[in-house]
Amino acid sequence: MLKSACVLMVMAVGAVATQTPACASDYPTRPVQLVVGLAAGGGTDLAARILGEFLSRRLGQPVVIENHPGMGGNLAALAAINARPDGYTLLFTGPNHVIAKSLYKKLPFDFQRDTVPVAGVMRLTNLMVVTKSLPTTTVQEFIDYAKTVPGKLSMASTGVGTSVHLSGELFKAMAGVDMVHVPYRGSSPALPDLLTGKVHVFFANLTCCLEFVRAGSLRALGVTALKRWKTLPEIPAISETVPGYEADVWYGVVAPRGTPSEVIQLLNSAINAALAEPELAARFDAAGGLPMPMTPDDFGRLLANETEKWRKAVELAGISAE
Repeated sequence: MLKSACVLMVMAVGAVATQTPACASDYPTRPVQLVVGLAAGGGTDLAARILGEFLSRRLGQPVVIENHPGMGGNLAALAAINARPDGYTLLFTGPNHVIAKSLYKKLPFDFQRDTVPVAGVMRLTNLMVVTKSLPTTTVQEFIDYAKTVPGKLSMASTGVGTSVHLSGELFKAMAGVDMVHVPYRGSSPALPDLLTGKVHVFFANLTCCLEFVRAGSLRALGVTALKRWKTLPEIPAISETVPGYEADVWYGVVAPRGTPSEVIQLLNSAINAALAEPELAARFDAAGGLPMPMTPDDFGRLLANETEKWRKAVELAGISAE
C-alpha cells in the first residue's frame, strides 16, 4: 500500500511544472483551501481550524480545511505542491514535513524547494501521556518499568514520520527503552485505544490530549520541550529526567512554489493580524499553544533549522521509511 502511494505521488508531482499562477491583483475571490496532513479531530486539525476561522474573516472568503492523512503528512504535502500556485491551496505544515526529508529515502518532491514559506502560526509542545492502567506517575518510573518489560509496551503515534512519532523514537533512543510503535492516521483514532489501555504511551500534541489530562482520563508525565511549558508549569520537562531531550512542535503555512509574492505577502499580513487577535490567542492558550507570528523569511529560516535538527534526531533514533 505504501509503495503504491509512492507511485501515485511520483506520477502526480510531474504536473507541477505545467502550472502557472493566476493574477493576484484581486485575490481572493473564492474560498481558500488549507490542506492538513492528519485526520480530522486531532490536535493539528484543531489548530488549523482555529486559524482558518480567524483567517477567513481577514480574507473575506471561507477558509476550507481539507484533511489528507497518510504517509506522515506527505500525501497532504503533495496535494499542496501539485496545486495551482495561485494562493487558493495552502498547506498547514509542522515538523512532520521537515522530518520527511531525512526519514523517507525516495520522496518525489523536496519540501523546501517545492514550497514557499508564508507564515508561522503556533508554537507548542508534545506531551508524554500514559494510559491510567500503567503503574507509573513520573518519567523515571516509566523508564524503570519499561526496562522490566522490554518490547511489551506499545507507543501510539499519529503516523510514521510525524513529530509525535519522532518524539517517541527519540525518547526510546535516549532513555534506552524498547517499545513497539503503533502508527495511527492522526491523534483522533489513537486516543480511544490509549484511553482503554490498548496502547500504553503517546507523545501527543498538547492540543489533542490536554482536556483528557485535565479530566483525569490520562496521566501526563512530561513535556517534550527543553524546559517546562509556560501554560503547564506543574508538568516536568522530560529533559529533567533524560538530559538533553527536546522535541519542540510548531505549525505554519506554506504555499506551492511559484505562488505570486504579492499573494504571499497578503496572506502573511492576514495571518499575523489574525494571530494578534486576543480571541485567537485565548483559543490557542486553551489548547496549550502560543501564537507564532513570523515574516515569510523568518519562517523559511525556521524550516531550514528544523530540517537539520530533525535530521540529527532521525539519525540518533536509527529509523527510516520507504
